[in-house]
Order: sequence, then C-alpha cells, then structure tokens
Amino acid sequence: MIRSAILGASGYVGGELLRLLAAHPGLRAARLFGDSKAGQALGAVHPHVAAAYPDSTVERFDGDLDGVDLVFAALPHGKSQAIAPAILAAGVPFVDLGADFRLSDAAMYERWYGHVHEAPELLSAFVYGIPEINRDSIRGATAVAAAGCYATAAILALKPLVEAGLVRPDSIIVDAASGVSGAGRELKEATAFNTVDGSFAAYGLLNHRHTAEMELALSATLLFTPHLAPMTRGILATCYGSAAGDGDPLELLREAYAGEPFVHVTAEPPATKWVGGSNGCQLTARRDERTGRILALAAIDNLGKGAAGQMIQCANLMLGLDEGAGLTACGVYP
Repeated sequence: MIRSAILGASGYVGGELLRLLAAHPGLRAARLFGDSKAGQALGAVHPHVAAAYPDSTVERFDGDLDGVDLVFAALPHGKSQAIAPAILAAGVPFVDLGADFRLSDAAMYERWYGHVHEAPELLSAFVYGIPEINRDSIRGATAVAAAGCYATAAILALKPLVEAGLVRPDSIIVDAASGVSGAGRELKEATAFNTVDGSFAAYGLLNHRHTAEMELALSATLLFTPHLAPMTRGILATCYGSAAGDGDPLELLREAYAGEPFVHVTAEPPATKWVGGSNGCQLTARRDERTGRILALAAIDNLGKGAAGQMIQCANLMLGLDEGAGLTACGVYP
C-alpha cells in the first residue's frame, strides 16, 4: 500500500481526498497535516470520514515526511513554493493543487498573482495536471501541478475545438459558475449563507487568475468571468467563440474524448448535479449558424474533477496504477 501525506487535510479538498482515498485499492492517507486544526481528531474536523479514519489526528507540518511515498498538497496559493524544494529534493512524488507551479513563466505568475515567485527554478519541474490533455507527460512524472477547477472545465470543453480550427482562438468568452465550496472552508462574508442564498453574482472581473491557465493551455486570448452560484458543489462553464471552420463541434468532442474514462459527451446540456461527488466531466457543443459562433458547455464537480479527483487521477498515472483507481465518473443524484 502506498502511503500518502495530505497537506491541507482540514480543508474541503483535503476532506474530499480523504473520502476518495478511503476506497482506493492502492493508496492510503497516512499523514494528515493542517495547521488550523492541528491536534484535533480527524473525526472532529471531517465527521463524514470519521468511520474510515477512527484513530487519525491532524498534525502540524514541520517538514517531516518519514514513511511517506506520495504528497498531496491542497494549500492556499503561494504556500507550496516554500515546501516544494524539500519535497522534490527528497524524491517524493508530489501532486500540488495550488497555483504555484501551474504556469511556466515566473513573470506570468507575478502578473496574475501579484507577487514574485519564490522558486522559479522549479517551474519547469512540474507537469500541468489535466490527464486528458497531458497524460503522457503525467505518467511517470515526479511533480504535477493539478489544474484549477474553472480551468479544467473550460479547457476540456474548448481544447479539441480550438486545435481542430473550429473556434478562433482570439474570440473566446468563458462564463462559468461555481458552488461555494470552491472558495474554501474559511469563514468569509462573501460566501456566508445569508450572502449567497437566493443570489447569483459575478466576481473577479477581467482578472481572475484561472484566465492565465486557460490561455496557456489553449494558446488563445480569452475573456473569463466567474460567478458564484447558491449551491455547495459544481461548476458549469459556458464557452463561446467565433466559428472558424466547418464541422460539427459535438461530433468533434465525441471523437476527441472517445475512450476517456471520465469524460462523457452528451447531446443534452449537462447539469452540475450529474457529476456531483464524482471525477466526471460532461460536455456538449453546438454550432450556431445564425451568429456564426460555437457554443461549448462543461459540467464538473469543483471538488472532484476540479480538485481532489483530478489529483488522484494524476497520482495514479504518476505511480503506474490504474488511472481510474478509487474514482468514478458517475455522480450522486438526486
């Protein structure tokens, strides 16, 4: 059994990692680190997984990775830069969910994240973590930067269409709505029940950080507007672009993702409920002859394919395990 450590185990993504690893045949969560809940029994932090980890306690991370074969990091952006050098120097495979190593250029990171990168020499050591577009590079890698949740949805919806020349890469607009869990577990007025319930709001206008990932992966220039929806989990990305070639975008997506275990292309507009609690992504697309535009939609669970599920999918590839081990494409419904 491969022993993993979770940095950020007390957060929502940490809890989802724990839930999925409890059913994984080859990985187990052996060390659980979380500064804000250090010293507490895991059952008090995540009651939903208490039965699977009855004797586990959340620890404060001091750099000790003794007996650890794999590290998952679900930390706030900017935190992984300080610990990545030691983890990589120890030769421990590392899957990072933060944005610290998703971009290939330190200047690009500073432009989108507002501060100088502390470990720019390690940017080239990380592979960008969306298996459906980067599987060969992830397989056998020692360091993977799992993609952002919004970026995952938009890239899966658009990349085959852009690469086939059906969409002009300078015309793309992405509107996406996320559940409130995407903002993390920390209490904030902007994500409190009284603020979110019965409301639908845009945020991060013109400068949301996931824009950089999308543009890099798609070799495109795009306008991205995220929205906060009054739901706990899920992302629905609605993507538009000017048509640039002939062909049926729906059939192109079907061909591009044929055989993919976690991507399902459907003629029906997908809903977030279809993928809740899963590592699945549901896609559809249309050509609008009236306006000369292509429409593509993606639904994922922001904590699943947008975070913990994708991290495990990447880890499975890195370690030579069955890519789908511990994961499902089927959502929990209703």
